[in-house]
Amino acid sequence: MGWLLTNLIASFFLPPLALLLIGALGLALLKRRPRLGEGLLALSLGLLAVLSLPAVSGRLLASLEQGALLPQENRPEAQAIVVLGGGRDINAPEYGGDTLGWASLERLRYGAKLQRQTGLPLLVTGGKPDGGELPEGEIMRRVLEGEFGVPVRWVEDRSDNTRENAYFSRELLKGSGVQTIYLVTHAWHMPRAKRVFEAAGFKVVPAGVGFHQTKAPTALDFLPDARALEGSARYIHEIIGLVWYRLKS
Repeated sequence: MGWLLTNLIASFFLPPLALLLIGALGLALLKRRPRLGEGLLALSLGLLAVLSLPAVSGRLLASLEQGALLPQENRPEAQAIVVLGGGRDINAPEYGGDTLGWASLERLRYGAKLQRQTGLPLLVTGGKPDGGELPEGEIMRRVLEGEFGVPVRWVEDRSDNTRENAYFSRELLKGSGVQTIYLVTHAWHMPRAKRVFEAAGFKVVPAGVGFHQTKAPTALDFLPDARALEGSARYIHEIIGLVWYRLKS
């Protein structure tokens, strides 16, 4: 199933589209089935309000998060570092072409830190499922070498999703005897990524980034926020991905 079709189908299960569809169905039923219609409208608005709260969104994402590395002297050894792409900005005018999005840059920064600490060879992985000029893996290589001063040994640039990240990376590394890797991705994405990389034959040491800080809530955490709704959508997307990969395996 292609990247576009997969994401198109997934959007029907994610806010805000899923909530809009529930509300639209409620409106359509108001005359014929008023109690059901009112219930669906209330459900749509209620879910929109709850999923837009930073207190809820943060807790949902935190429930997925895993992969904080132990201090260097206590962490398991690995043979290579694999950094997953997290998205591109296509045709960015300030860079004169495709560049990396915020999630990819957060992962690259931590991958660069790990490479400097360990001296391990580094693989970057990401294709161009949504078009553009350069695959994400190639942009990642250019940024790591040109801006972070970190060498890249392997570039995987054909993948359209996390599962392909894993299997195409395995193809690149199988000839080098690499079995155990530090896997760098966001902490909320780590459960899905770790599962598919292990299914591809790797022994994975998670190296998560972007953990949610545990702090006392403030009044702002209970006010609807667009970024919180995005975070809730990300959580639901990861749950759908985990279920889908489990079914496929």
